[in-house]
Amino acid sequence: MHPAPSLIAFTTLSGLGFGLLVFLGLGMPGSTGWVAFAFFAISFALAGGGLLSSAFHLGHPERALKAFTQWRTSWLSREAWTSTATLTVMGLYAIGRIFFAADWQPLGWLGAALAGITVYCTAMIYASLRAVPRWHASLTPVHFLTLSAAGGALLAGQTRLAIPLLALAGAVQLALWLRGDTALARSGTTLSTATGLTTGSPRSFESPHTGPNYLLREMVHVVGRKHAMRLRAIALILGYALPVMLLLMPFTHWLGLLAVLCHVTGILAGRWLFYAEAEHVVGLYYGQR
Repeated sequence: MHPAPSLIAFTTLSGLGFGLLVFLGLGMPGSTGWVAFAFFAISFALAGGGLLSSAFHLGHPERALKAFTQWRTSWLSREAWTSTATLTVMGLYAIGRIFFAADWQPLGWLGAALAGITVYCTAMIYASLRAVPRWHASLTPVHFLTLSAAGGALLAGQTRLAIPLLALAGAVQLALWLRGDTALARSGTTLSTATGLTTGSPRSFESPHTGPNYLLREMVHVVGRKHAMRLRAIALILGYALPVMLLLMPFTHWLGLLAVLCHVTGILAGRWLFYAEAEHVVGLYYGQR
């Protein structure tokens, strides 16, 4: 599928922001005052900025509030509600931590749980799409959750937790790629099943359209295998391996900052591939193999 910059920014930034909110809600770090303000400001900027960027992918951003109306059936609507609840609860918790040095820990626990649920809802937007076999798997929410937890631990300065979480998230990312490479073939979806022409091997007589249209722009994107392998290596090295190596060294704030920058850069590359390598079955109608 077409890797829209707004969706790449949304899933990357919001995952980091809500991951950091999980650790802040659990009291890690347990700082108060201006230090706490800095951590909460970063988390709200990432989570809120990511959610705001997703609106730019809408055909009519002014109708974004309608996302709240379909919570019974839509994971997007559930994400809208849980993200709003998370930011509200964590906002109250932040006020207590920053201005009163108050121990409102039950609010923190609730906010941490809501932040995790929000990330899960985001993941299920993609995992529920049967038309994209690469995404339609239980590994997709596992990937989103482990990546958010690893990034949150890294931003929260929880080195001892960040190292194993980064290693786990990297392993899940690799497993998601390996499974996804054969997902479309294993789904059994072909031009025959799509058209109902089960005798012989049907093929397109001519192109469905004489020019580009919305489906081609959004749903059909082909990335070269060599290019994809190169980006996968960049994502694994920068997103997971290098941050772990930096965290294993004697800690300094500069090394910590470098680990965060490497991680974010690698995750952006991996997220671009998340969309670019996702084969929507409508591509079969346009001759995609």
